[in-house]
Amino acid sequence: MNVVIIKYNAGNVYSALYALKRLGVQAMISDSPEEIRNADKIIFPGVGEASSAMTYLKERELDKLIVSLKQPVLGICLGQQLMCRFSEEGNVDCLGIFPQQVKKFNSQCHKIPQMGWNDIYNLKSPLFNGISENSYVYFVHGYYAECCAHTIATANYIQPYSAAMQRDNFFATQFHPEKSGDTGHKILENFMRIS
Repeated sequence: MNVVIIKYNAGNVYSALYALKRLGVQAMISDSPEEIRNADKIIFPGVGEASSAMTYLKERELDKLIVSLKQPVLGICLGQQLMCRFSEEGNVDCLGIFPQQVKKFNSQCHKIPQMGWNDIYNLKSPLFNGISENSYVYFVHGYYAECCAHTIATANYIQPYSAAMQRDNFFATQFHPEKSGDTGHKILENFMRIS
């Protein structure tokens, strides 16, 4: 299986690579349109800032490429946020795969960013085969996408929000499956089985 992790100016690329290696999957890190287009599966990870990430994608025309992909794509953390329509982080138009806006958490009594383990519920996708309701996964984020018709898992921090989303061949998680122990391992394994 040919798996490509999209390289752009966001962190966390190597932790995704090592997580796949633990599954026995050899992946390639690339920003080559040809290599991305020819992959069987694509991981779109990220820890970083939305507007600078979108600038990098646009400069290389990866923004147009990503939305045209027909094979399974998994966005992680910033990857999920960039797959939405707009982000308040840098007030930037994003890829628009999901019609949601990404908003900044706003609270006087909660620590922002949310950093650590939180449970997910209302699981609704083959991505969560074998995953129990209220399983714990690892989050690090100060922005979130609201719940919508494409939400396939919900988490609650300050308010309920989309912990994971799906539209056609595009899957995304706000949490980091590669840092979420056995639960995250199983979610990545499930993604590798989606055709």
